[in-house]
Order: sequence, then structure tokens, then C-alpha cells
Amino acid sequence: MKYTMRVSYVDVVGNGWMPRCPMATRYTLTSSDVDNARDDEGKITRESVELWLGSHSGDFSSVTDFSASLEDGEATVDIPWAEEDNELEFGFIMYPEED
Repeated sequence: MKYTMRVSYVDVVGNGWMPRCPMATRYTLTSSDVDNARDDEGKITRESVELWLGSHSGDFSSVTDFSASLEDGEATVDIPWAEEDNELEFGFIMYPEED
């Protein structure tokens, strides 16, 4: 029997507090976090994840954009970046090229 590890995460780009500079991170969510990221109807939406980030992204003074992959029972809810450039910025910050 083959087992697959399923992980929920949110990738975020935005600005830090001090100094105010671009930063990025990946938040790994627990099943409780995923439940808290649902809307009033129990659905996972871009808006509901954005609200969750508002109270769980304390490392950021502001969030520019995010993408998410959340496990919802047997399904995976994928939320893409709102802007392609933000996905590129996330990659540049998280995985800088070595000189």
C-alpha cells in the first residue's frame, strides 16, 4: 500500500516590519488552521484564506499576495497567485541564486 503525505500550506510575499523590506515565507497549516481558514459556509476560498492570513501573518507588516494548497478531506484546494510577478518574487526571495 502506498501512502502519500498531504500538507496544507500558504506561500506569502509582502513587507516585513523592521526594516520595511520585501520578504517571503511558507506557512504550514495544521488541520485546525485549515478549519479556521474556511468561510461562514465552510468553504475554502481566496477571501477566507486572506482573512485567516490577516490574523496569522504577524511577521509581515503587509501581505502583497499569496498562493495556497489546502487539504480539504479527500480534495486539495489550490489558490493561485493573484499576480504572476508575485510568484516570481517569492521564488527570488526564498531561493536566491548563489554568486
